[in-house]
Amino acid sequence: MSDTFLYTSPLDPRAKPLIDELIHEYDSRYGTYFNAEGAAAELNRYPPEAFAPPHGNFLLLIRNGETIGGGAFKHSDDRTAEFKRIWTRTDLRRQGLARKVLVELEAQAARQGYTRIYLTTGFRQPEAVGLYLNYGYTALFDTSVDPEIYKSLPFEKDITHLVPPVFGTEAAEPRLRVAGANL
Repeated sequence: MSDTFLYTSPLDPRAKPLIDELIHEYDSRYGTYFNAEGAAAELNRYPPEAFAPPHGNFLLLIRNGETIGGGAFKHSDDRTAEFKRIWTRTDLRRQGLARKVLVELEAQAARQGYTRIYLTTGFRQPEAVGLYLNYGYTALFDTSVDPEIYKSLPFEKDITHLVPPVFGTEAAEPRLRVAGANL
């Protein structure tokens, strides 16, 4: 079983099953809580170009030719990448796949010159909250109160220690990587 990272676009046909499942999951957790049109409207809030290099990136995690996870980031400011839609297939959860995606996205954001990560997750996603808290993200909200009062839960992480020395741009755009390979 070999997992591979593929840097591509949200328009890549290999992303569609994952995005469809993400829409279903968001709709089942939130319905029209955030948006009358539901999760599909939220996912289409940003154009695909927002996740394209040199300022963003879109990642798929592939296993045996099937998309099993993914995530993306876009430009927030000169030092901050905003992570979006970190996701793993529902039937493959609890295998550390979201952590793999998170680690790779952090490394790629650093390769593209970012030193800080910002992200938000919804208040009905305790698994995501746990992932971010356990992986060094700082909650920008009071974790001791009911998260529903915030609706959107923001986090940040400094990744200065991941930023490589600048020798050229060739390291900024990997296309295919073996998941878990040394960065």
